[in-house]
Amino acid sequence: MTCARLALAVALALAAGAAAAQPLPPGFARLRDVDPTIAQDMRYVTANNFTGRPLPGYARGDCILRRAAALALKRVQADLAKENLSLKVYDCYRPTRAVAAMARWAADPHATPDTRRFYPGLRKDRLFALGYIASHSAHSHGVAVDLTLVPKDARQPPFDVGARYGSCAGPVARRAPDDSLDMGTSFDCFSVKSWTRAGGLGADAHNNRERLVQAMARHGFVNYKREWWHFSYPAADPRREYDFPVR
Repeated sequence: MTCARLALAVALALAAGAAAAQPLPPGFARLRDVDPTIAQDMRYVTANNFTGRPLPGYARGDCILRRAAALALKRVQADLAKENLSLKVYDCYRPTRAVAAMARWAADPHATPDTRRFYPGLRKDRLFALGYIASHSAHSHGVAVDLTLVPKDARQPPFDVGARYGSCAGPVARRAPDDSLDMGTSFDCFSVKSWTRAGGLGADAHNNRERLVQAMARHGFVNYKREWWHFSYPAADPRREYDFPVR
């Protein structure tokens, strides 16, 4: 190999290494580095979400959060381990380009595939007005997390992209597969049944939601009343939004 070719090969290798080890903005951390025992089922890098396709900005299923929020989750996980339970995260930091893609999906009456199982009984063009889709998200600040409770050492059943799963608010056996404790609805279910204090839930679902809310509240997380899975952690700068890709 000539000196010129050797120099080019070294430069390419260094560039590839730098890309692979892309640094995060100051104050951010990968949850795997803080607590690898917390399960991750990152939905927006897959087709198993309400848009039916991976969202822009998600090149990898990896939970990134402000370090303070990640450390607080570690403390929640330590408490839950005593009950043979674990947290499982569905989404953490969300690039603003993904938030914009959600808004475009909500405004597009011709978007495919058909994902009405996520908004049973609702018109898609009403999701904005009803508060289920927003043009800005606390996720883009790195302080919001979507999660659930799973039995310790649970295994996520496979998702079949071609299957016709039932309503997210229907019986557990008919919903898309999830190893979550029964919370009364699936994650990202646009329904009043997803409101944390919704009535008409079975005793198990009600108790599981309460267990999750209390476990998170003990370490500073605040639940969003319309989504049992959504929690926010106090931020030093809640106004700044980020758009770096998850990779």
